[in-house]
Amino acid sequence: MVTTRLDPIDRKILSELQADGRMTNVELAKRVGISAPPCLRRVRALEEAGLIRGYHAEVNDRELGFEVQVFAMVGLESQAESELTAFEEKCRSWPLVRECHMLNGEVDFILKCVAPDLSTFQAFLTSDLLTTPNVASVKTSLVIRGAKDEPGVPFDVLEARLARQA
Repeated sequence: MVTTRLDPIDRKILSELQADGRMTNVELAKRVGISAPPCLRRVRALEEAGLIRGYHAEVNDRELGFEVQVFAMVGLESQAESELTAFEEKCRSWPLVRECHMLNGEVDFILKCVAPDLSTFQAFLTSDLLTTPNVASVKTSLVIRGAKDEPGVPFDVLEARLARQA
């Protein structure tokens, strides 16, 4: 398990950056209780190890005119690896698809889609998604409102688990 290689300071750095990726290195160092130079070295090491994959701004989709959010459950005709990979590649090319997850069970994939309006999503659905080779079925659910949208992982759960293992 990767977390066994991380000490409490590394985990605190990850937790703090997950909550606020814009803070300065000096502020981060202060929050985790070390000086700035070793903090920066640790952050760079976490980036190089792939534990920090990037930094981004969380934008307000509705304020930017993306009023529609839809989850699309996609069933494929074939689950051969080449077909799964081809579908994933296709999803990466569609701007309206913001997330694509392969699932185990009745549905092969779930897609999180955003669109400025229902007609734009419907055009994507009928012109792109439903006409994609190997797509057997698509069921959609329109999001009425979101109750929770937390990025990353719950570090408090990780810390509690590590404390039980110690």
